[in-house]
Amino acid sequence: MSWGMAAQATLHCLTGCAIGEVLGMVIGTALGWPNLSTIALAVALAFFFGYALTMRGVRKAGLTWRAAFKVALAADTVSIAIMEVLDNGVMLIVPGAMHAGPASPLFWGALAFAFLVAFVLTTPINRWMIGRGKGHAVVHRYHH
Repeated sequence: MSWGMAAQATLHCLTGCAIGEVLGMVIGTALGWPNLSTIALAVALAFFFGYALTMRGVRKAGLTWRAAFKVALAADTVSIAIMEVLDNGVMLIVPGAMHAGPASPLFWGALAFAFLVAFVLTTPINRWMIGRGKGHAVVHRYHH
């Protein structure tokens, strides 16, 4: 199991997470929601988009919706959960980031830093899981 493969798997998960996270953070902060509500929306959307990206790929390989969803759950749940804890934790500890709003460089800088932290700390976990046939290793059997 290579670091490159782990990084690629992490980047795949991070892409779905980032789409949902950015959308949730932008909506929540723009509407002035409390931190908990904004984070809940961001996490829900991160899981939705993370699973959707994986399902899209394995559906192309011929899996049914149900089978694709099971693959997405097995492939992405741990990775997305870890990333969400990390990136939302960073957003909470960067002073003013959650209340800066989408028009602020502080908001975007903190969010970019949060994604970097999530990527760096989740990659070794994904490497370990893939090396044991778990996580994104489940998806690899459907790649052509």
